[in-house]
Amino acid sequence: MSLTTTRSSIESATDEHLPPVDPARVCAAWAASGEFGDHVVYEQARRWTFAGGVRARIILTASGAQVAHGEMIVEYPAAASPATTLATVLAELDIPDWRVFGWVGFDFCADHYAASAHVGRDAVLAHLIVPEFEAVVDDAGIDTGNADPVTAARLFEIAAAEFTPGKASPVAVGLDADDYRGRVATAIEEIGNGAYAKVILSRQVPIPFAVDMPATYALGRAGNNPARSFLLSLDGFAAAGFSPELVVAVDAERGVVTEPLAGTRALGRSAELDASARDELRTDAKEIAEHAISVRACFEEIASVATAGSTAVSEFMVIRERGSVQHLASTVRGMLSEEADAWQALAVLFPSITASGIPKAPAIDAIYRLEPHRRGLYSGAVLTASSAGDLEATLALRTVYSEGERSWLCAGAGVVGQSTPDREFEETCEKLASVAPFVVAASPRAAAGELS
Repeated sequence: MSLTTTRSSIESATDEHLPPVDPARVCAAWAASGEFGDHVVYEQARRWTFAGGVRARIILTASGAQVAHGEMIVEYPAAASPATTLATVLAELDIPDWRVFGWVGFDFCADHYAASAHVGRDAVLAHLIVPEFEAVVDDAGIDTGNADPVTAARLFEIAAAEFTPGKASPVAVGLDADDYRGRVATAIEEIGNGAYAKVILSRQVPIPFAVDMPATYALGRAGNNPARSFLLSLDGFAAAGFSPELVVAVDAERGVVTEPLAGTRALGRSAELDASARDELRTDAKEIAEHAISVRACFEEIASVATAGSTAVSEFMVIRERGSVQHLASTVRGMLSEEADAWQALAVLFPSITASGIPKAPAIDAIYRLEPHRRGLYSGAVLTASSAGDLEATLALRTVYSEGERSWLCAGAGVVGQSTPDREFEETCEKLASVAPFVVAASPRAAAGELS
């Protein structure tokens, strides 16, 4: 059911038209209503998909996978890799023409990179759903897709009501509570000793109140220009993010692409300061070297699953503006070989070079050793994939997280031999400025679970 012109038509529900809408606020309103159960909102190219309800749920752990579909629960043993386990599960899914939405956490990489000693066998590596319905929103209007008539009518009613996100309660991010600078100094020393060339070290910032995630998403999306954005609530875990970077996309024609970002400066201070930072970013030897080695590594990863000779860098070291920062960015493309599929492409590109390090194996080991927290979804990916063979996974950065009574932010910076602890800490603050000013506190009743 697709509608696109006047508000009176929503009220009468007799005309197939809606007024122009703010897609992020519409999706936030649907999420805030609590009427559609678990959900994932995924934005790509200014087109928002609201995947509501759960037709089937797939939980992946290091031990295997559990699939709940209707009254049936099926257990699958772990295959050769987490990606292979997911591919097997989805190939046997008893749903024609399925599409899944959900997330894969940073620990999804552990088995592949011999870091499994750091990850418990029951740790959740991925959580995907086949939704009950998919509604699509863009600047022109709303298409309720495969929602049943009652659900479709309710979607329009909620969209017609004014959604007010409320006032933000900005989160302070300037305190180095977990000795981030000290950990960066340790990494610099290890790099000097030849342990690895680059590692992305992160820090968590606790949020001292319960978060209204839909309102935070609506405000944050208005204040950002992400590559992709997302809002999800799955089995008590919630996140709202404004991803600056694509991990991998595979299309129906088997084209595969990744878009590494490496090299960062602040944005949004003034026209003069932004231009100066941009010039500095383009000429800084440390940033250029960091970017170049990241692109080379991505090229090698794409080439490992691509048809010989098809891998190419289609953009190199352009400037992309993402919220409160500007990055050096490149695009690497190829065509999947006949022996590879989308899940194998995800496996070789995951975790993103720009969220782990180079070489990946020792950098990932350093992350597990030097970070005092488990990353969870941070630097993992929010993804969508279908039975047609396409897949898209966007990097989970610039994100607000919430589970149980705990809410937090997280940001990292790329550490190389020329790094300084103070500059890398400053870079995490610059990145956190994309989300910290937009966090909305949940109302007391909502935080206590009295409101949906």
